[in-house]
Amino acid sequence: MGDDQKFLKLVGPAEAARLQTALRQGATRRDLMRLLGAAGMGAALAGSVAGAAGTAYAQTPRRGGRIRVAGTSTSTADTLDPAKQSMSTDYARCNMFYNGLTSLDGSLTPQPALAESWTTTDGKSWSFKLRSGVTFHDGKTLDAEDVVYSLARHKDPATASRARSLAMPMVEIKAAGPLEVQITLDAANADLPVVLGTFHFLIVKAGTTDFATAIGTGPYMCKEFTPGVRSIATRNPNYWKQGRPYLDEIEFVGIPDEQARVNALLSGDIQLTAGINPRSVRRITGTPGFSVFETKSGYYTDLVMRVDQAPASNPDFALAMKYMLDRQQMLTAVLRGHGVIANDQPIDPSNRFYFAGLPQRPYDLDKAKFHFRKSGIGNSALPLVCSPAAEHSVEMAMLIQESGKQAGMNIDVKRVPADGYWSNHWFKHPLGFGAINPRPSADILFTLFFKSDAAWNESGWKNEKFDQLLLAARTETDEAKRRQMYADMQVLVHEQSGIGVPLFFNLLDGHSSKLKGLGAIPLGGLMGYSFAENVWLEA
Repeated sequence: MGDDQKFLKLVGPAEAARLQTALRQGATRRDLMRLLGAAGMGAALAGSVAGAAGTAYAQTPRRGGRIRVAGTSTSTADTLDPAKQSMSTDYARCNMFYNGLTSLDGSLTPQPALAESWTTTDGKSWSFKLRSGVTFHDGKTLDAEDVVYSLARHKDPATASRARSLAMPMVEIKAAGPLEVQITLDAANADLPVVLGTFHFLIVKAGTTDFATAIGTGPYMCKEFTPGVRSIATRNPNYWKQGRPYLDEIEFVGIPDEQARVNALLSGDIQLTAGINPRSVRRITGTPGFSVFETKSGYYTDLVMRVDQAPASNPDFALAMKYMLDRQQMLTAVLRGHGVIANDQPIDPSNRFYFAGLPQRPYDLDKAKFHFRKSGIGNSALPLVCSPAAEHSVEMAMLIQESGKQAGMNIDVKRVPADGYWSNHWFKHPLGFGAINPRPSADILFTLFFKSDAAWNESGWKNEKFDQLLLAARTETDEAKRRQMYADMQVLVHEQSGIGVPLFFNLLDGHSSKLKGLGAIPLGGLMGYSFAENVWLEA
């Protein structure tokens, strides 16, 4: 394990990202201790952590070199239009060529990007001040009209934006000067800077309709793009972040098969790849010259119990199933330790609104037996639908089946093919599995999957108090009050919903040991798909 990975385990992804950024901006050891002290850390521990940070991130970035990187998919529908991105490979590619108004750090907190600052008094009317002197790849200077155009096009049905639902609350988007944009929402949303830091809201040049290539403000310029084949990115010599990027060129390809990606890495054909399965970690780390970078994230596969149907309409049955989740065994046997034990609610520890005070639900077969008997369901077979499409759900289902035998349940595991799973099976059975990718905010996650009228409300759970808290937290600009609201929502989901979340999966990226600069941003692999401007090659 490298120094950077040891340090990450010591302080966690959010603090590591903050200290790494400070070091790269020239912070001294005394500066780091001041930052840690302000966060409430004692002087002795702060000194040790500051020293560890210096060791972990002491490497000086080196300019030059070329790398080849593999994403997990490839398609003739690959796109350079930020509004139409749909795959992780689109996100990684577009982050090379464009910037957003904000970017999200290791705790998914919005940081200044093309917008150097923003203000609001009520969460409804926002003003964003743009950086001066930023230029597009063709030499045009960034101004407010580019931002207005980029945001407004999401609302046009003809654009077919994947983020249209997130853009529709922006009832007015206007320039208030050459470098100021004002956005008025239909209702207050304290998370607007978070939304604008997500993949689809990258800024394009005003009037752009042809995305055969990419003209952005990003760290790299598009030299070549062939959908379904590859893209080649070359360093932007006029990038607004001083000293960035470090590499001369990045070739990006898609390799859907995980073993093929691993083989390509170990043969030296690629230097970085996303989507490593835990079973491949030992093979990679056991090969001299190669490493695995691990990011704690909110990615999870969940047990879905429809509370609007039998048998989970019986609260005792749903509770019995949750007590049968042997989380430690799943972590060890299924993820090989590359994950974090979860607690039947979807906010993971890397999120700034994670509620650490919620008591952990244990694996307890005695309680499972008690609640199952109390449910009165009896010995009838209970079909549990799983599929390779919901990652690791097949292995999880088998472990649940074994626990069920000990608790007196007759769990009948029904494995179905990956093809068509999401349209034909996901939350369409009384008992099944989902797989939820990391989301940029607690609000978006809860809105998509737990709000009573959400299209993807997997368990059919409806709770008026939860819905009220969700809307109140969205409009609350006091972060301490929002934190308490999100804590209350996590408790409600844990106690009452039909969702069992046993684990959060770590994201695993394989790479050449000569590749440096990777950091943990839990939006996805490859540093939240923003690796390009951060990595460099060791001499």
